[in-house]
Amino acid sequence: MNNHGTMVYIVDDDVSVRRALTLLLKSHGFKAQSFARAADFLGFKRLKSPACLILDIRLPGINGLILQEDMKRRGISIPIIFITGHGDIPMSVRAMKAGAVDFLLKPVTEKKLLSAILPAILRSRAQNKEQAEISKIKRRIKTLSPRELEVFWLVAKGMLSKQIAFKRGTSLQTIKVHRSRVMQKMQAKTVTELINFAQKAGINSSQR
Repeated sequence: MNNHGTMVYIVDDDVSVRRALTLLLKSHGFKAQSFARAADFLGFKRLKSPACLILDIRLPGINGLILQEDMKRRGISIPIIFITGHGDIPMSVRAMKAGAVDFLLKPVTEKKLLSAILPAILRSRAQNKEQAEISKIKRRIKTLSPRELEVFWLVAKGMLSKQIAFKRGTSLQTIKVHRSRVMQKMQAKTVTELINFAQKAGINSSQR
């Protein structure tokens, strides 16, 4: 895997650990940015490039597990690798259930750490690709007229053109015209693809 431009964030209150990890990561072609406190990491303007976070459990102020929860609430989807010298099974289970990529005990070997970073970066790349696609879909949705948007919602709920025409009290031909424009503007080749776009944009059958 090409590590060029890939960022690894480190949050650990031990300065010697931060220095050692930074040197190790840079020697393997990663960019590295370290922090002594969770609050410093949260306040940092993070890059949009693929990234992962190496996170200690015991930290001053906000601990690692609380930071993981806080990141989820804020919509920060950077994959996490926990490293700790004070871990136990309940901690590791909690971290993994919340989506951590791995849970490693200090002192961690170079091989184990790099083996954990690889899937974390791959996950980050997949997440970034998915988010870019969702943003593109939402931009297309904004080009729809109010009536086209309504037809889009109803098609996403699985309704046929004749059902939409009956529901709206309009002609079938009018609905077909709106539906055709929706397909064109959304760049959907099939109704299945259009429904998939709706799901990715967060439209579901409980809405409308």
